[in-house]
Amino acid sequence: MRNKKLVIEIVVLLLVILFLYTGLSKFMDFKGFTYDLNNQPFPNSFTPTLRWLIPITEIAIVSTLLFERTRTIGLLASLVLMSLFTIYTALVLLHVFEYVPCSCGGVIKHLTWPQHLIFNLFFVVITCVALRFSNRNALHQFTYTQ
Repeated sequence: MRNKKLVIEIVVLLLVILFLYTGLSKFMDFKGFTYDLNNQPFPNSFTPTLRWLIPITEIAIVSTLLFERTRTIGLLASLVLMSLFTIYTALVLLHVFEYVPCSCGGVIKHLTWPQHLIFNLFFVVITCVALRFSNRNALHQFTYTQ
């Protein structure tokens, strides 16, 4: 039980670091992030919404992960967002788009697309593990408080 709680805490910490870093780096280089969005294979009409939605969502996820009461919601939101990023990365690698778009900002920008896929899959997997352990802990606590 304690090991599972430790795993959950480590995963939450990694997700907080990831989303806080990526969200803040997008705001710190907002012009560059907007430019990168305009170089993606989806219509540029999405950019005005996405340039705010993505970093705000990442920071909102951080805020849900910080509190035990909202942690499961944060883990689910993390899973959804990382799954979307992973699917997008896989589509790039499968040459679904006419051209290879530029990648994310910050340090992550230096990863190749295959490295991006592995990076994203790692976070999808550890988030699934944390959710599974988290749900078992919730069920375990519910059973013993009845």
